[in-house]
Amino acid sequence: MITAKRPETETIDVPLEKSEPRRMLNEKQVLEVVPVGRTTLYRMEKAGRFPKSTYISPNRRVWFADEIIRWQDQVNGRGRGRANHLSEAT
Repeated sequence: MITAKRPETETIDVPLEKSEPRRMLNEKQVLEVVPVGRTTLYRMEKAGRFPKSTYISPNRRVWFADEIIRWQDQVNGRGRGRANHLSEAT
């Protein structure tokens, strides 16, 4: 009998105090942070302009807070660029 040799998996040792759980936001919490309506939120997500949600159970959809923060930083960066562009024109 020939047995296949299993590849050794690499493990990453992360200290417990540094590995924090990612905060999850439900739809209501996301809509409190993002000033759009529910339909607009889902359209943005479908178009790839907003972070994708994750189902944690068949009827429970959540977004990760760190992804929302990253998205806000991207949107704010674009807004600042436009404001700088407008101030240069005047």
